[in-house]
This record gives sequence, structure tokens and C-alpha cells, in this order.
Amino acid sequence: MLERLLPNATEQRAISFQTLWGAGDSYALTTNAGTIITQEDSIRLGTVYACVRLISDSISTMPVGPFRRVNGERVPVFPRPTWIDYPDTNITKTDHFQEVLFSLLIDGNAFVRIVRDDSGIAALIVLNPQHVHVHRNGEGRLVYTTTHDDRPMFSDEILHIVEMRKPGQLRGESRIELIKQSLGLAKALEEFAARFFGQGSTTSGIIEFPGNLTKEQATQLVDGFENKHKGLRKAHRPGLLTGGAKFTKTGVDPDAAQMLESRRLSIEEIARAFRCPPSMLGVTTPGAMSYASVEANAIHFVTHTLRPYVAKLEDAYSRLLPEGVFLRFNMEALLRGDSQTRAQVYSTALQAGYMSINDVRRLEDFSPVDGGDNYRVPLANVDIAAANLTETDRKVAMAQKLILSGFEPAGVLEAMGLPDIPHTGVPSTQLQPLATIDPTDPASAYPVG
Repeated sequence: MLERLLPNATEQRAISFQTLWGAGDSYALTTNAGTIITQEDSIRLGTVYACVRLISDSISTMPVGPFRRVNGERVPVFPRPTWIDYPDTNITKTDHFQEVLFSLLIDGNAFVRIVRDDSGIAALIVLNPQHVHVHRNGEGRLVYTTTHDDRPMFSDEILHIVEMRKPGQLRGESRIELIKQSLGLAKALEEFAARFFGQGSTTSGIIEFPGNLTKEQATQLVDGFENKHKGLRKAHRPGLLTGGAKFTKTGVDPDAAQMLESRRLSIEEIARAFRCPPSMLGVTTPGAMSYASVEANAIHFVTHTLRPYVAKLEDAYSRLLPEGVFLRFNMEALLRGDSQTRAQVYSTALQAGYMSINDVRRLEDFSPVDGGDNYRVPLANVDIAAANLTETDRKVAMAQKLILSGFEPAGVLEAMGLPDIPHTGVPSTQLQPLATIDPTDPASAYPVG
């Protein structure tokens, strides 16, 4: 622009876009509360940290393994691939999935690099999502590059797991960016509370002096007053002003500003964004800690918070297994610490007949017992192979009534679908006491002509 106005002048730009807007990204991430929120800053908020730890720890510690469907039955696959238990050198399954979930919860994207060798998958490395760039090449394929390595990687080298993505976008949306204003308010309230105790805000105000002071005198007056009252240990000390000086309070009490209520609301707002029950974050407000509400929150947490992430992980990592084999997280392991509820579930399963005693013992890491593979059914709680005994008993009772009513026995048996069983000829115990019958010659008790 300068060269166009003055042809002989040399244009030298002393400022750039970054210096004008404060390094660029800081201005864009400044909230209405005056705080700057980035992904690194957000995890320093206590509520965000608690939500991320709650979700990532719950899922990463679940048992996981490969399975295959055989005639509709889910059967474990052996041997297990090594990368399931040890995705990378000195990285366990729990640490690996914790890194993946951390990326998903904060950035909205998780990128896992697949390292292969002659034997198959050698390692799974979780990349920093902020350093990964995604674009589509001219052939329509997704191409992944990192800040430190411009070598293109394709879908067969990268597992890209997205939490939520807008239509047409390649990357997922970051939750931190979407709720930036709520996080900014929470950070502002946290900083205000820290400064309130750290600087002795109870003495916030102005000093009025009935005369003119030089700059040095005004500085000495303010510094001397702050040295006596600034800081937590000097808070609430009596003040002394001479020469007619007067202190006028201008600060607002935290109670008047509803700081405590605002901090509680900010916790609930962040918990709502992560879909975490407040009771699991240590919120003890009345009504949030009753047994019924906590139990319902636990069910809601598993169903609506953990299950979607588990489904995304299962879909993504099943790509690494042979065709027909899929990865499955055992969400029933969340009941491992609740022995009473676990026992009730097993009791119901045994009575309903869809689990055997050995099925339960295997889940509890007990050795099997003889006869424990038999399945039982309700009512009489008998072996499932003898489940028709109840129906047969009812047919026999009906046949007995018909025969006693005078119907021909052979015709009754045929009508009821019962087999023709030979009779000894001995009358029923109503006509002949059982004690008088000779077991070796039962016909002698009642001659049959």
C-alpha cells in the first residue's frame, strides 16, 4: 500500500496479523468473561478433569476381547491378538484406551496410528489430535498428516474416531470450543475466588485524600496500605490512615455477587455437557445424594454416557480383526464392586433358565462343578430337558378324572396323547392299603379274575 502512494518509498511492515490480534489464536479463544480457554486450559478446571477421568477410567478398565458369532452364539476367539492387551511398548490396554478417550472428550477426535510388520499389527500409537491434519485428495481418499511429519497416511494406517461431526466436515467438533463460554465463566469464577483469598478483597476500594498528592506520594500511600492488608494472612486487619485520608469500599461481597451459586451452576453446566451425573462429581446439594437418585444416575450414566463411547470404540477397533470377528467390551464388569446387585442378577438368570451354574461360576472366576452345565426353568426349577413334566402332569390328572367318570381307559389315553402303560391289576390305595401288599406277589392282595 505504501509503495503505491510513494513510489520511492520502501514498505516495511512492523506489525503482522498475529501481533495486531495478540498472537491470533488467543483472541479467538477469549470468552465473554474475559478468560482464555484452550484445550490445555480446560483440563485444569476441576469439573472438566473430573468428567474426563470418570468416563475414561470407567471404559478403559472394562474387560475387552475378540468374539465371533457361531449359529447366533457369541464365542470367544483364541488366541487373542497381542495388540489388544499391549497396544504399544510399555503401554497397557488401560493406558491406551484412556489416551483415546482423553482425545475424544477434549478434542472430539482420536487418531490412532497403525504400525504393521510381517506378523501383522506391531503397535497402535495414539497421536496428539491437535497435530493431525485431515483433507481429501483428488481421488476422494482421506489423507492424514501430522505437524512433525508431512508423509501422507491413509485410512488403512489411521483409526479416526469422531465423537460428533457436522455434515460435510472431516474432523469432529471439539466440546471445549462448543461450550467455551460456560468454561470461561467457570474459569473466571475460579480466578475470582483465588484472588479474593489471595489478595484480601475485603479491603477493595479507593483512598480519598483532602489535598493534592504528587505521583510519588500517591504511590507510597497505596503501596503502604496494600503492604498492610494485601494477602490471605493480612486479611481483616484494622487499617490506619492519617492526614485526613478516607477509605471508601467499592468491592462487591461474594455473597452479593452470588459467587457460590454461580460456581455451583457452572459445575452443573459442565457436567451436563459431558453427560455426567452430578452425584458422581461430588455434588452434595439436597436431593442429589439420595439412594434412589444415585442408583438411577448410575444406570443413566452407563446407558447414555458410556455406551455410545463403547460402541464407537468397538466399531473402530473391529476393523483390525479378521472378517467375522469383532471386539466387545464387557460392560457387566461395572457391577464387579456391587456384590449384592451382581448376586441378584445371577439369581434371576438362573431361575429364568438362560444361565447355568457353571456360566455364573466362570464369570466369577470359579472352577466348574459336576452337573453345573444343566439349565433350569421356572416353576419347578428342574432341568430344562424335563421342562415338559408340568404339561404331562396336567394330562395325567385330566385322564384320571375321565377314567373315574367311567370313560374307557384306552380311549382316554389315546385322546390325551399319553402312552399305553401296562397296569399290575392291583387296585388303588383307596381300596387296598399299601402296607398289606406283598411286593413280591402284588396280585395276591386282590385276585383279578
